[in-house]
This record gives sequence, structure tokens and C-alpha cells, in this order.
Amino acid sequence: MCLTKIAYDWCSAIYENRQNLEDWKGLLLASLEIGFRHLDPRDYYTASTFTHIEHQPEMVDAVFNSRKSEAIADLLHAWTMGYSLHVQPGTCTEHLICLQNSVQFSPRLRLLVIRSIELIGYGGFEGVGVERLVGLLNHLNVTFEDTVNQSEWLWLLLETLRTSEASLHLYDWYWELPVELAVSCSLPYGHETTYNPQITKLLTEAQEWSKLEHWIGAVWILWPPEAGGITEEDLGHLTPLLFRQRPGAFQKLERWMERWNQRHGENIPESFQRICKQAQEAAQRDTP
Repeated sequence: MCLTKIAYDWCSAIYENRQNLEDWKGLLLASLEIGFRHLDPRDYYTASTFTHIEHQPEMVDAVFNSRKSEAIADLLHAWTMGYSLHVQPGTCTEHLICLQNSVQFSPRLRLLVIRSIELIGYGGFEGVGVERLVGLLNHLNVTFEDTVNQSEWLWLLLETLRTSEASLHLYDWYWELPVELAVSCSLPYGHETTYNPQITKLLTEAQEWSKLEHWIGAVWILWPPEAGGITEEDLGHLTPLLFRQRPGAFQKLERWMERWNQRHGENIPESFQRICKQAQEAAQRDTP
């Protein structure tokens, strides 16, 4: 029998007999350490079937309230082993959101919190407030290399970016990351998340040119005019405005589109070259 399963079964037994144990919380943390501390934090998959006890919130509270980074990482590793989170999101989302204010993140804990967020998804955090999720994401500084399921992170970030809180407060890197994820993911046009013109409006009005550059890159990969996500007229207005403020934007957009084409064999939208050429000419005419 796998050591991880034995250790987690101990946790269940310790909790169920806690009234007869003088230091059940200490024994609980020790069991988690024996079962999970030796594992690589990127090794999430196991054939073990755990007897999960997430319906016992006192056990969850005991681990998180210990404020011990590695003990919390042990529990998260148990929850995230396999292809789904072995716990209802509501059991842990509040704890995850509050971690940045109570615990010094070890590299291991950081990776396991990132994996937990990926498995919970955006919808699981709606109850705690998007502004608090933005704070946690900024604290974690998630990179492409940190992600396991790129498509899940793509949709989580796109849903987060739809809010004004994210537009104002989410770090710039989180506007570039969706483009990198979109380039990597083999996804068809026009799927779950639709183009949101409000994001474009917010960025333009706030003159957030770096964020707009990345957002336009995501639009051309995910919702180009050919897919009915945005009109050529809208892009024809936005792109010259962007190029005037960010002269190097065309080269960056072109590299993204070429990488996307090479990775997936998708045709670069005809609108891309046409609109970008017109925008470059317009930006050059407007340059003193």
C-alpha cells in the first residue's frame, strides 16, 4: 500500500479519535509530513484512493491555523494528487486567499497553491471576491512554467481580466501570460469565454498601452474578426492607436502569431496583416 494513502488514512483515524488524543493536531501534522513531505511538489499524480475527510472542517482549520508553510503544503499536495481537487472549493478557498497574510510562502507551498487555484477555477473563488483573488495572484506571480493545465489557467485569467478590479490592479505580467497560454493551447475559435469589449474600453481610457498590446494579441489568437469575436472596424481603430504609443508592438504581435501558426498549423487571420499594415502606415503618418 502506498505510503501516502497510509498517512492520509492515519489523518482520518486521528481526527475521528481526537477526543481521546492529547495532541491530535500534532499527530495530524506529523502524519501529513510522513506521507507527503518527501514528494516532488510537481508530482501530482497517484493511483492511490484517499479516504478524504474534507467534510470535517476542524481538521482543515487545524492545518491552516498552524501557520506552518510545509504542513499546509502537505495537505494541499494530498488534495491535488490526481486530475481534480479532492475537496470542495468552499472548504479551502477562504484559507488560500488568507494565506498571504499569515504564512511565509516556501517554494513548495507556492507551487501547490498555484496548482490548487488551477483545479478550483475562477468560479470557485467568486464567493471570496475577485479583488482578493487578484491580490493572491499578484502575490504568487504565476509564470507559464508554473502551470500544469494551460487551458484552465487561460480561462481563469480571462474571466479575472473581465473585471474592473483586475484591469486596475492585476500586475502587467498577467496580461501577457494569457497570450503565452493561448499560443501554447490548441483551442478552437469561439469557445467558452467570449470577447469582452469592456476590457478594451477600460484599457484604452486608462491609457494602459502595455496591457492593451497584450490584450490585442490575445484577441487575434482567440477571437479574430474571422471568428466573429471583434469587427475589423474596431481593430482598425485600435491598432493605429496602439502602434502610435507602442512602436514595437507590431513586431511583438507578429512573433506571437508566427509561434501560434508554427505550433498549431492554424492560418494567421488575413485581417492581421491587412490591419497591421494599415495601422503602421497611419502611425508613421502621424509621427512628427
